[in-house]
Amino acid sequence: MKALLKALGPGLLFASMAIGTSHLVLSTKAGAQYGWIMVIPILLANLFKYPFFEFGIRYTTVTEKSLIEGYTNLGKTYLYIYAFVTLISTFTILAALYVVTAGLFMNLFDVTSLGAGTISLGLFVFISLILIIGKYRFLENSLKAVITVLFVALLVTTVMVLQKGPVPDSASYQRPEIFNEVGILFLIGLVGWMPTAVEASGWVSLWGMENLKTMKNKPSLKLALQEFNVGYTLTAVLALFFMVIGWMTLYGTGTELSGNAVVFADQLVNLFTTHIGSWAYFFIAVAAFATMFSTCMTAHDAISRVSLDVLQKLYPKRNIYNRKHAFALMVIVMAWINFIVISLFSANMGDLVGLATFVSFVFAPLLGWMNLKTVTGKDVPKEHQPKIGLKVLTYSGMVFLSLFALYYCWELMM
Repeated sequence: MKALLKALGPGLLFASMAIGTSHLVLSTKAGAQYGWIMVIPILLANLFKYPFFEFGIRYTTVTEKSLIEGYTNLGKTYLYIYAFVTLISTFTILAALYVVTAGLFMNLFDVTSLGAGTISLGLFVFISLILIIGKYRFLENSLKAVITVLFVALLVTTVMVLQKGPVPDSASYQRPEIFNEVGILFLIGLVGWMPTAVEASGWVSLWGMENLKTMKNKPSLKLALQEFNVGYTLTAVLALFFMVIGWMTLYGTGTELSGNAVVFADQLVNLFTTHIGSWAYFFIAVAAFATMFSTCMTAHDAISRVSLDVLQKLYPKRNIYNRKHAFALMVIVMAWINFIVISLFSANMGDLVGLATFVSFVFAPLLGWMNLKTVTGKDVPKEHQPKIGLKVLTYSGMVFLSLFALYYCWELMM
């Protein structure tokens, strides 16, 4: 147990990054609109996507190379595919996360007059400084406290809403149809972003590399996977907490959660305080803000690292990754790019994530196959390659995601 606690790192960062929009927004909406039945897609998404993320840790722990380098070894075509997906993420994911975080900040401190753009700019500057000055070790240590507070706050809230029970009208409420165009598209969004997009497997791999650099003794593959499994399990449990809270507090009321970041933030915090008491407003608001703030930090760190690594593999002679201040410069570039995106798209989350959702869906099965091909390649000794059960789960996940991706593309063409 002591060794496991010391090894905590990539799995913890994965949990912090994943417990963002997919949990705070989509899981809550799932419970609010469709009720308990949403337990099924949430658990299936976490189950079928597990191998894709696990392979990132497995490959890096065994080879001490990034998953992106594994793609490069397979052929430049695979690297170009991942580079394209990363490019889309660069212009969408961070912007969406920062907008939601800005909305929570405005709600918490009652500074709506400043506007989401201004608050986002302040967050970009503050988080960029933290990442540049504190680097990986500070990020890892600070998130241990945030995740602990978040878990306790959500556990207490979930228990209390379960004790209070569902809203009076929920028993007679006619649940919306799931298997129609609207319901399927919602399921696609939920599954696509639960626990997060498949391309984040490359992020986990790079965190694994940074974790190895900070440790005196390299952890065994078994220990590294145990650490990751702790973080992955936590993401699934918290997704269910958010779903239950939405189900117990909104299902049957006919309330629609807003797509506007500021309005949604106010609705979310009031969801919690209605069932705990107004005295808990500040505590819950801080917990919700901490959730998104930590997600912004981890995603900003990850996208900066993966962008550097991709550029290094595309232009190996320039030695981009190892240049002095390269990471700091990329953190600033990511902040600048995404602030421009926010300025152009305002506070509408749907416009910001639409393109990212499409690309993630189309490429998710392919990226999953690339991860399997990488971790079963010649770089990884046979004894460290995934066993038959994990391979079966991987192929099942590819089929699962492919069906959703095909339906999604079909709906877009209709």
